This record gives sequence, C-alpha cells and structure tokens, in this order.
Amino acid sequence: MIRGFCNWLLYKRMGWKKEISEVHPEKFIICLAPHTSNWDFLLGQLYSRAEGMKINFLMKKEWFFWPLGPIFRGMGGIPVFRQKKMSMTDAMAETAKKMNQFKLCITPEGTRSRVEEWKKGFYFIALKANIPILLYGVDYERRLIQCTKTIIPSGNLEDDMREIKLYFKDFKGKKPENFTIGDID
Repeated sequence: MIRGFCNWLLYKRMGWKKEISEVHPEKFIICLAPHTSNWDFLLGQLYSRAEGMKINFLMKKEWFFWPLGPIFRGMGGIPVFRQKKMSMTDAMAETAKKMNQFKLCITPEGTRSRVEEWKKGFYFIALKANIPILLYGVDYERRLIQCTKTIIPSGNLEDDMREIKLYFKDFKGKKPENFTIGDID
C-alpha cells in the first residue's frame, strides 16, 4: 500500500522519471548528488519506498531529537556524532562486512550548502568493506533520478574521485547555485 502510494505520488503526480541501469547487489553504498535542499531527503524517501528498497542514511545527530529521532531511526537514519574522536568509516566498514545486506546512502557534499571539497567517507567505507559505490544523480530540471554507473574503489582516491565527480557534473539540484564538483584537475 505504501509502495503503491509512493510510486503514484513520485512518478505520476510529481512527474519524476527514473533511469536505473546498474545492478543493486546485497551490499552497496549510494553516492547521491547533488544535495542542495531539504527536498532531496523527501525525494529520496519517496523513491526508496516506491522502489521497495530499505536504505540507511547518515544524518547529523542534531536532527535526532524527540519526536524526530525515533522517526528518523525507523526510516533508516544513523546519527553522526561529528565531535567524537572515532572513525565512522572504520565502524561502518566493519558493520558492512558482518551483515548479509548493507545499503547506505551518503551525500558526498555533507551539507546542502555549496562546498568546494567533497567528503570522502563514503569512498573509504566502500574501499574498506570491498563493496561497490552506486552513483545516483538527482536532476530537478529534468525531474530525473539516474543511476547508470557503479564504481569499484581501486584505492587510487584521486582518480576514482575525479571519475565520480565527473558523473555528477551535469545534474541540476533544487538550488543549482549550491552545487559544484569543485576542482577536478
């Protein structure tokens, strides 16, 4: 029932399309960009429910207050404690290795504001856990959710990040002025 409603709302009522050609294995990281608005979260939740996928996501701990905390956790949210001196990437990679299924969506910009340098935690989690990165682009101009490329981290961070960023260069976020792939030379 929820799946049918989300499918109707996203694709019929809101007019979004999808172009998904990549295989989704039991374990993967979704690198989702651009992330320029709170609408991206709602769109992602509609999409995952319309497609019948349960995908975890990282969100700053400040959003996990009552009554939103239990709701976000129920939706798959994992609070990020930025001040603690611990390796989130190591912990997530170990969790991925131990589980039969691991599906995590991360926005590499780490914020809705414009940033020149992307965070690389998603890459290191995938590298350490030996799992693929599915590149998901959201284009508000074309009303398109697209995943047509998978990256297997090689360990060559510079080359892999360049390839990842180039994939997203033509996507238009809700607020296009808040998105950049930064300097890739």
